[in-house]
Amino acid sequence: MSSLPASARLRLGALRTGLVLSAWLAPGHAADWAARLFATPSSRTRAVPEDGTARHGRLEVLGESVATYVWGDPGSEPYALLAHGWSSHGLCFRQWVDGLRARGYAVVAFDQPAHGRSTGRHSSLPEFVATIRAVGVHYGPAALAIGHSLGGAALVLAQDEAWQARRLVLVAPPADVQQAIGRHLRHLWLGDTLRPALCAWLLRRTGADIESLDISRRLPALGQPALIVHDLGDRQVPWSEGEYYAYRWPGARLLTTQGLGHRRLLDDPETIAAALAFADGRDVGSRVVGSPNLPLGFA
Repeated sequence: MSSLPASARLRLGALRTGLVLSAWLAPGHAADWAARLFATPSSRTRAVPEDGTARHGRLEVLGESVATYVWGDPGSEPYALLAHGWSSHGLCFRQWVDGLRARGYAVVAFDQPAHGRSTGRHSSLPEFVATIRAVGVHYGPAALAIGHSLGGAALVLAQDEAWQARRLVLVAPPADVQQAIGRHLRHLWLGDTLRPALCAWLLRRTGADIESLDISRRLPALGQPALIVHDLGDRQVPWSEGEYYAYRWPGARLLTTQGLGHRRLLDDPETIAAALAFADGRDVGSRVVGSPNLPLGFA
């Protein structure tokens, strides 16, 4: 919070105070307020840079108009699908595109609902998943899929009979929706007693309950090779959550960085180079080994 401008700190402080008072006086109203904040991306997601190298398009998904960005021809070339995270946009991957194109990949990126140039006011993990599936089905099975943060978790949940990627790279993916909700409530100075009401709001909005978003149920059954990249100093999504993916996913390897945090990790040249080496079929990172009763190790 100390890195925020003074005006932003004052607004956040007033918001927190209002929510705390509301939680005491009218818990139902506070839960609804907190849920809407949870599902509302930052306004900065709308600041999408211009990019004349991509073909811009639109797809209708969940009643919203989703902006797409395409390089190359996904119909005739193997393609890489790029899935951005919360309060971001598809062009956050711009530094990845040239390397992917040089390896013969067409590239497809897009803005999730309520993000970037797409329409909508609210979004959530179920909508992230549904949008990835819709974009993926439109372009066909992907040779490679790369997801940052919530986009990485959504990529895992999006793998089904209708659409799959043959190889995945997840950068700083969250592994536990319940933990994410807890972090949100703590950020707003709210107690955990509002968690059930917030989950109920999301269920009413999306039709998906929290159990259906349990990453741990999906990982052991995934057969694709995957690279998980996570920074030890990530303060938004703990490194342990990336390690969890690599531990539970039979074909996954973990690449650990230091000093990059959550967002700079995505633009780091060494991260991009490692992911491209993985896309080439080379071993990158370490395989996490262990058992539920023993500390995790590496092989």
